[in-house]
Amino acid sequence: MREYSIATIPADGIGPEVIAAGRTVLATLEKRLGDVKFTVENFDWGSDYYRKHGVMMPSDGLEQLKKFDAIYFGAVGAPDVPDHITLWGLRLPICQGFDQYANVRPTKILPGITSPLRNCGPGDLDWVIVRENSEGEYSGHGGRAHRGLPEEVGTEVAIFTRVGVTRIMRYAFKLAQSRPRKLLTVVTKSNAQRHGMVMWDEIAAEVAEEFPDVTWDKMLVDAMTVRMTLKPQSLDTIVATNLHADILSDLAGALAGSLGVAPTANIDPERRFPSMFEPIHGSAFDITGKGIANPVATFWTAAQMLDHLGEQDASARLMRAVERVTGARILTPDVGGTATTREVTEAVCDAIHSSNV
Repeated sequence: MREYSIATIPADGIGPEVIAAGRTVLATLEKRLGDVKFTVENFDWGSDYYRKHGVMMPSDGLEQLKKFDAIYFGAVGAPDVPDHITLWGLRLPICQGFDQYANVRPTKILPGITSPLRNCGPGDLDWVIVRENSEGEYSGHGGRAHRGLPEEVGTEVAIFTRVGVTRIMRYAFKLAQSRPRKLLTVVTKSNAQRHGMVMWDEIAAEVAEEFPDVTWDKMLVDAMTVRMTLKPQSLDTIVATNLHADILSDLAGALAGSLGVAPTANIDPERRFPSMFEPIHGSAFDITGKGIANPVATFWTAAQMLDHLGEQDASARLMRAVERVTGARILTPDVGGTATTREVTEAVCDAIHSSNV
């Protein structure tokens, strides 16, 4: 019996709804496989916790999480709590504190889901975006001075280190090497950002020499949005900075049909700390409590978690079940269906139970 300890942090908005759905699917996989066990512990951190305690999580939060094999995260953000407090109070301290420097966001058009792109269906858009997740534009360095005065100034410092850029490039090239097309696109903005981004380009070229079997090219981030929209088949693996990949991956999710199906893995490739897995759709307070949140992104990120834990069979079984359900048009409203969160979850569980492979 292979056993894994999972920390769940549902947090805000629809987070509790989709994480509950994810836990149901993990329990179903556990029963179906018979030789794996998931021990799940829940943490009530988030905006409700902040309203009671003045912090998004306790001061020893990271220490509490260290013992787990993985973290399953919902969403963070609340209408009455400033976004910089919710993000920097919970999600980013976990990502940075556990050096989860590789943010991995696969995107593809699932069966039964319609892309807004004309003549683009399953197989035409199948990407993995690798986002540098520890520095860059979200390094947290900067400040404000002379607040409230005419001469007030705010600085936001983007930090690019040779260590940080080299390791994310190497991760992206290895990932591209493992995929059938062995194709990587490096996103940059070195025409306007002449220091950090020029170094980004130079290190990409250096790392490329270690991977002669990987074909790679380079795109300015603004031109990349055009290529993603007009020539989706020309892309496969993509690597970009913290900010650029954050924006591009939301575009990717929309082009695949909905952010409700887009997953994320925050990976510590060296496995010194637990990695964290989350849907990217956000807290979605406009539909909180209505029972129509799309759980597919949460299931897909659970598949990423299973892959990371070495449970490739369970991961593949889960994704086959998800694609069987979406292909049968059992869909939530965000992707043109009428099903509830519970109905989609039950359908995926039924597909796991009934599968012979």
